[in-house]
Amino acid sequence: MTKPTHTSTTQAIAASLYDMRRGLLERIAEQRGGVVSRADMAADHFAHSEDSRAQTNAAKYLEFALNERETEELIAIDAALARLHTGHYGQCVNCTKPITPARLRATPEASRCITCQQKFELAT
Repeated sequence: MTKPTHTSTTQAIAASLYDMRRGLLERIAEQRGGVVSRADMAADHFAHSEDSRAQTNAAKYLEFALNERETEELIAIDAALARLHTGHYGQCVNCTKPITPARLRATPEASRCITCQQKFELAT
């Protein structure tokens, strides 16, 4: 897509992305026991832990890794919604070629075509 449209396909994509976003935020809230930040939850949890220091550190690193992954996922969804609203959804952010419909169906928040995504992953 290169211009904003309000077709049924665009509306379906937007609905899917908003559903993904809502589901992610609900999962985050459920895991945290409400709207408290994961860092606050982890601090409270680990302050009263009976586990060994190594177990506590491993659990703390896991909490931070989960938080980072969830944050990246939320950013990707929000970026896809922004591209959708500006008319650039489905266009690779690197090479500007169209992202295949199959890729977008599988990963609606995808920002790169397969070729550019593979290059990106090899570089990181």
